[in-house]
Amino acid sequence: MVVAGDDALAHRLAAELRDVYGERVTLIVPSALEPHRPRIPPPARALGRATALLGRMSAAMARTSPLPSERTSPLPPEAPGDGEGPPEATLRILEAAQPDDAALIEAGIAEAGALALVHDDDELNIHAALRARRLNPRLRLVIRLYNRKLGQHLEELLDQAAAVAGRGAEPAGDADAVSDDASTTVLSDADTVAPALAATAVAGTSKVIEADGLLLRAVERAPVPPGRPGDPGLCTLALFSASVNDPADASSSGAGDEGPVLLPDDAAVEAAIGCGTVVLETVSYTGRTARPRGLRGRGAPLTSLFSRRLRWSLAGVVGAVLALAVASWLTTGEKPLHAAYLSLLDLFAINDPAIGAPLPRKILQLLSGLTGLLLLPVLVAAAFEGLGTFRSASALRRPPRGLSGHVVLLGLGKVGTRVLARLHEMGIPVVCIEGDPEARGIALARRLRVPTVLGDVTQEGVLEAAMIERAAALLALTSEDTTNLEAALYARSVTPRLRVTLRLFDDRFATAVYRTLRAAHPGALTRSRSTSFLSAPAFAGAMMGRQILGAIPVERRVLLVARVEVRGHAALEGRTVAEVLRPGRLRVLAVDTSAPDAPEPDAAAAPAPADAERAPAHLVHELGDDYVLRPQDRVLLVATRQGLGDLHSRRARAAAGAAVRRD
Repeated sequence: MVVAGDDALAHRLAAELRDVYGERVTLIVPSALEPHRPRIPPPARALGRATALLGRMSAAMARTSPLPSERTSPLPPEAPGDGEGPPEATLRILEAAQPDDAALIEAGIAEAGALALVHDDDELNIHAALRARRLNPRLRLVIRLYNRKLGQHLEELLDQAAAVAGRGAEPAGDADAVSDDASTTVLSDADTVAPALAATAVAGTSKVIEADGLLLRAVERAPVPPGRPGDPGLCTLALFSASVNDPADASSSGAGDEGPVLLPDDAAVEAAIGCGTVVLETVSYTGRTARPRGLRGRGAPLTSLFSRRLRWSLAGVVGAVLALAVASWLTTGEKPLHAAYLSLLDLFAINDPAIGAPLPRKILQLLSGLTGLLLLPVLVAAAFEGLGTFRSASALRRPPRGLSGHVVLLGLGKVGTRVLARLHEMGIPVVCIEGDPEARGIALARRLRVPTVLGDVTQEGVLEAAMIERAAALLALTSEDTTNLEAALYARSVTPRLRVTLRLFDDRFATAVYRTLRAAHPGALTRSRSTSFLSAPAFAGAMMGRQILGAIPVERRVLLVARVEVRGHAALEGRTVAEVLRPGRLRVLAVDTSAPDAPEPDAAAAPAPADAERAPAHLVHELGDDYVLRPQDRVLLVATRQGLGDLHSRRARAAAGAAVRRD
């Protein structure tokens, strides 16, 4: 694996690939002394951060040779049935101003399995991706881009280039395998961290995996006393050995001392007594949801155009006009329609004076004129209120009275904008705070009609304007560590039990803040996270393959969460969910059944991309174990490395057998 970047995400990603997946990694970083790289910290600070992230790093980094100090001990072999990991996970540091042809060749791009380009400069990542695809058409590419539309076009372009190169270099039967292996994935760190930060606001945890509209998290459960039923969640991912909790009960457990039992079946879970478990749960919001208010669509209801007092005034004037018309009809003997017409003429002062008319007619004309004088200010007020309503439709909303249980989102930059969109999709009430009126997320907040407070959060009264005293959580997501910390401290002084999540860049600073806040407020939930910390697992999973959504570490082993198309897999197509289950290796979690029952031939030949917008998947307990998987379905499964490898090897063998039969 090759990683090229210029900030903390590159270091996090290299550590994730080495420590979690056990891969050999080459990290390409620019020189820390270059003046045109202001994001790279000074050498001493860079060395300290790299030490915390990747282990001890030599001060004199060799340009090409592997660093002995960066070499980790080999990962322990997995349990029987799980296969063995890579022989040795190493890290090699390579200094280069930018990932040009010379740097990529020196990093061994021709033999690499995947390349991640995570520079903060979109243009630099695009140029490097084009070079890498030309140097190695089989390479799996993961590119960091913020522009979604540009990312989609770039994926299509690079995938097409890989397919063309694969057909030219390989036999016809292997062209599909080449194109599958040489996939291109474009990710944004802001998009990848948004579900985790939203989950922090909902459930107080950021260790989640987003998959097909579902938010999943792995939770460690303590042993359940005998006779008391436990909550298995969606499924039990692992059983810890009983000796971890009580050595005396080791003989009675279903799990031995050799390590946790991964993906046990129901019988093993029921037989395990006194064992801790790792279960999978869904993350959902159970509080008060945000109700749409104000203008919606192109039209506007009367209640939003005019105030209640003005509506009552208009109703009173209309009632007076009707009363005058009825009185004129009764006293003058005119027809009802003509009497109403005369009353309106008197009301607007365009009728002739009632000189020589009977006394009742004179009195009604005077009353109609007086009513017309009262109507004039009401009409002017209605005009001003209607104009003000339409003008405020494009302005930022203020937090409504009585709001409580909401999330206060501090910062509407690149990350805050994505988190705001995610929270709005989940129906969670949000109040935003932003000091820059031209910030990236202001337009989104205005369009979604989300209450927003413009002001410096370090000034008094800004957090109070966001009703922090009645909020459920605070997400401080600005790019300034001190601003986030100051807002968190002040919010905790107002609401000691407030749930707080801080975005902090410096790891040592984040650790100190976390420990201090937990010590000062033990009853409140505090989380300190960085964008690189939350987004690195998603980038690492994409490097392992487009279908890998994330990894769940279980002690010294790892479970992979993957999204797989049923079509072409003999172990999935036409089988029930219960038949697919392979204890210790593979388990189906959910099934996406949004595809039609009879897809068109062209659509079947070209499946939708993995990141296409589709309906949320159905969990297994909603469909039942007897559900038969269709070719157009897409399954969400959790598997060991060996289980996922067996699934793809069986598919490869089936494809090879079909090719032989065709020949």
